[in-house]
Amino acid sequence: MSPQSPPPTFIPPKPSVSYIVDCLYQNTYVWLINGSQFWFYPTRVEYGEVSGYRWNGAFWQFYGIDPRLIDAVACTPIPTLY
Repeated sequence: MSPQSPPPTFIPPKPSVSYIVDCLYQNTYVWLINGSQFWFYPTRVEYGEVSGYRWNGAFWQFYGIDPRLIDAVACTPIPTLY
C-alpha cells in the first residue's frame, strides 16, 4: 500500500554508507549513480529489484529499480516517545 502523505520537504544529507533494506516501509531519499535523486517508499527488496512508490511531486507512483543503480539512500528518522 502506498504512503498516505507526501514525503518531507527537506533533503537529508547523503550518507557515505547505506543499505536500502534498512529503509523498508520508510520515507527514503535515493541518489542514483546517474545523478538522479528522489523520494522513495520501498516496500520490497529482492535480488535484482527494489520496488515501492516514488514521489513524482504530486502523488506516489509505483516504481521498481535495479539496486545496482542506487548510489546511496537516506531514511528519514522515525520520531519516538523516548
